Amino acid sequence: MRQELQSMPKGLADDVAKNLVMVARLIDEDPEQAYGYAKVALRLASRVAAVREAAGFAAYANQKYSEALAEFRTARRMTGNVELWPVMADCERGLGRPEKALEMAGAPEVHKLDKAGQVEMRLVAAGARRDMGQLDAAIVTLQSPELASNSVQPWTARLRYAYADALLAAGREDEAREWFAKAVESDKDGSTDASDRLAELDGVEFVDALVTDGEAPEQPVDGDEPQAPAEADAETPERDED
Repeated sequence: MRQELQSMPKGLADDVAKNLVMVARLIDEDPEQAYGYAKVALRLASRVAAVREAAGFAAYANQKYSEALAEFRTARRMTGNVELWPVMADCERGLGRPEKALEMAGAPEVHKLDKAGQVEMRLVAAGARRDMGQLDAAIVTLQSPELASNSVQPWTARLRYAYADALLAAGREDEAREWFAKAVESDKDGSTDASDRLAELDGVEFVDALVTDGEAPEQPVDGDEPQAPAEADAETPERDED
């Protein structure tokens, strides 16, 4: 990206870079605001591949799949890279075209992906199978050397989680519990809610920490507005004693 921006006037390059930094910073916690910064960067430098890619991810985070797909395709044409192939296929899923996503999963471009990209493509393909109601096929799609490996990679937790979720959807609860537990073991940065899913399967209930044991929270009576407790000493004048 830095090399692409160097060909631009310095002031313009700085403005584009600042907007891209904000996209990266906000895309997880505030995707709508990140999308706004991406649109600004796009207006400033639409011929920069990194800008088109950032705009694609911002649109994707806001479930604007048609727009995201268009930006990813443009970025790919500009660079010739295949790294965006899995997320492009997932956009096809988002647009209600799982068959197209599966077609992309079998394309020659997949063989050009690195290991992380191939695992991501497998996740997308399994999701497409589920979209089509093919649960058993989704489970088989996720069964791979990467799933069976004991080494923990950046994709391990998500792969195990997807497998556990597919097993649970297929009614194979005992196996699902085992794989949710494995997902928890590998999810060091909390990228999934595997621990919550595992607790749910184990029948663990979480109690609001603000409610003390044996004390039920007060509920307003139907038709009545909740009222603040009266504070006689502070608000009600004392009566003169006889």
